[in-house]
Amino acid sequence: MKRTNLLTVLSIACLLSNCKSEMNLSEIRNDTKVLQNSSSRIAVVANTVKGMNWADGRDNFVDGWVIPSGLSASDNYAAVQTKSDLVLTGFQNAGANTIRLPINPNSVLESWWNAYTGAIDKATGKGMNVVLCCWESASSKDGKVDDSTQFWNMWQTVITKYGSNDKVLFEVFNEPYGYSSTELRTLYADFLTNYPNVPRDRIILDGTGYADNVTDIGADSRFNSCLLSLHNYTWFGGNLTTPSAWEQNVQNHIGSYGSRTIVTEFGAGLTGGKNYLGAANGDVEVAYLQGMTNKIKSSQMGSIYWPGLRDGDSYSLFTFNGSVMSLNNISALARIQYGWSMIPVTNGSTYKVSARHSGKVLDINAAATTNGAILQQWDWANGSNQKWIISETDPGVYKFIAQHSSKGLDVNGGATAYSNGAYLEQWDYYGGDNQKFAIVSIGGGYYAIVAKHSGKVFDVNGQSTANGAGILQWQYSGNTNQNWQFSLL
Repeated sequence: MKRTNLLTVLSIACLLSNCKSEMNLSEIRNDTKVLQNSSSRIAVVANTVKGMNWADGRDNFVDGWVIPSGLSASDNYAAVQTKSDLVLTGFQNAGANTIRLPINPNSVLESWWNAYTGAIDKATGKGMNVVLCCWESASSKDGKVDDSTQFWNMWQTVITKYGSNDKVLFEVFNEPYGYSSTELRTLYADFLTNYPNVPRDRIILDGTGYADNVTDIGADSRFNSCLLSLHNYTWFGGNLTTPSAWEQNVQNHIGSYGSRTIVTEFGAGLTGGKNYLGAANGDVEVAYLQGMTNKIKSSQMGSIYWPGLRDGDSYSLFTFNGSVMSLNNISALARIQYGWSMIPVTNGSTYKVSARHSGKVLDINAAATTNGAILQQWDWANGSNQKWIISETDPGVYKFIAQHSSKGLDVNGGATAYSNGAYLEQWDYYGGDNQKFAIVSIGGGYYAIVAKHSGKVFDVNGQSTANGAGILQWQYSGNTNQNWQFSLL
């Protein structure tokens, strides 16, 4: 979460005591009905987790029920399923295979659970993983479990229902900054003891502090098979201004445990029109998101963006109006997908590129071989002026070289041509950022093509379906004249 407040509660001593009101831990173990880990199941590997946080608009630290944005306390199971399908489809179209959902004792032990499980069931039914994470209440604000009896009752209920579902993962406690390392490791050890039949790779343990360092927990041999959770935001790292500085910052907080780590929260401002593909030039957020996603990829970590959806949050990747999921920043999604190791094309291979709305392909006008020849759409004719050799130039961005001329696609006006309406042409390739493009999956086998220098996308002028319509750069809207299909030749 992007934090504005955190929690208060019982001490760890009470958690581990034999208070009358506390559930007997042996009863928890005996009552838990889950499948034994077996060789037939596929273990969860951290870097296969490509996720989005679906968060409460109030933040997930709430007193009472936690209700992700777009849902309502009055929803029943069927209504939650219907609404969830729209949100989850938006996440899947962006490449996500995982959602992280908040839980707390009120949400699980009261009537909301009967409806809320509709979101979990819809996600797993769509083939997604679900991370269920316990948040403390808004009134506590101390980084500890609020009430140990309710905490264990909550997890008992959750694991009884989902312990045998390999699509559901359990994150024991979010941002446990109120505990010492010893106290936190005791809490986690109790969880493993209480639920011995839950496969360890489905249990996620937050690092110490605000989950900002996983090395202490990773070094405890009792947790060797568990996954680790790391959080990182710009203010965690002292406002570093280069991607490489952020990569080192993350390395300092994961040590040798990258392959077991899922970055369950990271995010930056997405509603101000910032371009996350261009040079950082001292911009903390651009440097941060580039450095984070570079390190997520290179260290083979999983990641869950904060938030995929949260009402009123400038970090939110999507906005949801009740029926449509709208993407807030295509360049940020390009970086997130890079961190997920999503590879859109075979490097150095030749493609035709077709517009979704018209079925026509990218084509150099009249098969000209001169600099400045215009890029247009045209019926496929198998011409070499319609064939593109696509090669990665920088992490996550590509050049498009016309087969007939060996020239590169180029946004007219150079690396400072940021405005809507600049047209695409061919030009001698010289490595300018206006000649480099991210290829971003938007679902259904279609992609947006995003200029590195501007963060704007290829757009068929006027949504025309006619031969000869020019290709411009334009702010991403999601319209089908900005959707492209790549066919390997």
